[in-house]
Amino acid sequence: MALFHILPGRVLPGAERLSPNAKLNVTGIGIGSRGGADVSEVAGLGHNFVALCDVDEKYAAKEFAKYPNAKQFKDYRVMLDKMGKEIDAVVIGTPDHTHAVIAMEAMRRGKHVYCEKPLAHSVHEVRELMAAADKYKVVTQLGNQGHSSGSIRRVCEWIWAGAIGRVHTIHAGCDAFKNVYCQIPNLSKVDEPHEVPKTLDYDLWIGPVPFRPYSPLWVPWNWRGWMPFGGGVIGDWICHVLDPAYWALDLDAPSTVQAEVTDYDPVKHGLTYPPGTKITFEFPARKTRGPVKLVWHDGNTTIPRPKDFPAEEKVPGTGAILFGDKGMIVHGSHGGANCQLLPDNLKEQYSGKNAPAEKIPRVKGHAWDWIEAIRTGRQAGSNFDYGGPLTQVALLGLIAIRFPGQTLHWDDKEMRFPNNEAANAYLRSPYRSGWSL
Repeated sequence: MALFHILPGRVLPGAERLSPNAKLNVTGIGIGSRGGADVSEVAGLGHNFVALCDVDEKYAAKEFAKYPNAKQFKDYRVMLDKMGKEIDAVVIGTPDHTHAVIAMEAMRRGKHVYCEKPLAHSVHEVRELMAAADKYKVVTQLGNQGHSSGSIRRVCEWIWAGAIGRVHTIHAGCDAFKNVYCQIPNLSKVDEPHEVPKTLDYDLWIGPVPFRPYSPLWVPWNWRGWMPFGGGVIGDWICHVLDPAYWALDLDAPSTVQAEVTDYDPVKHGLTYPPGTKITFEFPARKTRGPVKLVWHDGNTTIPRPKDFPAEEKVPGTGAILFGDKGMIVHGSHGGANCQLLPDNLKEQYSGKNAPAEKIPRVKGHAWDWIEAIRTGRQAGSNFDYGGPLTQVALLGLIAIRFPGQTLHWDDKEMRFPNNEAANAYLRSPYRSGWSL
């Protein structure tokens, strides 16, 4: 899963010396890909994996083999029924369309949850998971690993110290893996018949969404490019790229969203993501800050080079530029990696001995933050109350691409677009018979 810029797990000094009473019993659900890396991080902290679950025993075979003492399952519901009393916490690394049903079932049983981003596949699911986390008093963490980095804290502290003045505009985006997210060349193949691999429980892989016959076009890979299962570029990346600005500026929910798409017809191509998008979000003034415009660029539509941008500086392909009335912050993905201040005089004023005071506690890692929150009775940094609204920004952008050129007005309290009833139909994920939250 290194393809998606995964941050490597680390075995922290002393983790293996945890007393038996300090160790949590954890399970991983969806371990064949990104979920396997999440499991590795938690295991590296010295905790017990008592069970592992994946719908494809072949795809997950290498991860299963790493934990010979963990009981193996295909159906997470069966696992929770049989071993619920032995499990303290759950790590979810399945495709997006099954995040909500799995997380909900785990929380309903009182299990702490680490769920990969995006948190859910629809705005309704996000709201339900946020409410459940509060109801069941569990510790949650969204898998936007950069939220636990030092660089994201540095960006926040620069902004709070006024290093670039009032932030009014953000250009953010991702130009990676274009042949994964846009599957237009494969649309003509979706109805080709294929035999389901014997090692895969495809019905479980489909989970709650309306059934589609099996295709290797989306299992086990490239599902992110198919809208019934993933969220394209914006679903995969906004929780990583927007995270620093979202935290620093307390962005909350936009008031409007408008999408421009390249070489894309929502009717003809709606099963997949556009080859290029430009999505503009307007965030209203909030507390002490003014309004903020966020422009998201992806695929063939890249972040534009700002006027007066230093010639030697490279505009990030995946990352963001935050514009203030005194300067700008440029950073990469995963928590503001490689963040820097521009112009150069700001670097001198806010670096080294002149750096702003550290206002945010530093943590040893994203999984560590979640585990320590469980052990100490606090909430983790990217808990669902934070990660849910951050995910919602991406989901609103996904709806906007279905109505290109139209400005959708968003009423966050009522959870609806008051000026576009057709767009409201996409706020909930349709579930097939036998599945519910």
